Amino acid sequence: MLRGFKNFLMRGDVIVVAIGLVTALAFSTLIKSFTDSVINPIIARLQGGKAVGLGWQLGQEGNSATYLNIGSFIGALIYFVIFMAVIYFLIVLPYKYTQARRGAEVFGEPGPVKTCPECLADDLPEAARKCRYCGSDQPRMDQPRME
Repeated sequence: MLRGFKNFLMRGDVIVVAIGLVTALAFSTLIKSFTDSVINPIIARLQGGKAVGLGWQLGQEGNSATYLNIGSFIGALIYFVIFMAVIYFLIVLPYKYTQARRGAEVFGEPGPVKTCPECLADDLPEAARKCRYCGSDQPRMDQPRME
């Protein structure tokens, strides 16, 4: 049992995913700090005056629980866009390049698909001989269907 667990953990894909996750978490902290310290004050300043942020007070003045903070939402959107760009350019593109050098295509366009005539699953690879959902035999694409 422990040998199987060890083999599972030592697979290359699991290691790559673990490293990617740790790297993503590190970048997440860095980007969160950037948006909180740089972007959010700029957005709050756009409100002008003595406002605590870009938004509206819905209830009693000074009650932060009833403050509709649009600036915080805009900051979160900016955080998300920056974070996804960092992940794409620093993790996904180098991984695609490395895998391409090994002869494997990752994150490519999906191949052609067909629909199972039995269960109507519409995401079967065109070359499939059996349906992955219902197990029915699939007609080959080069053979005419008998109906």
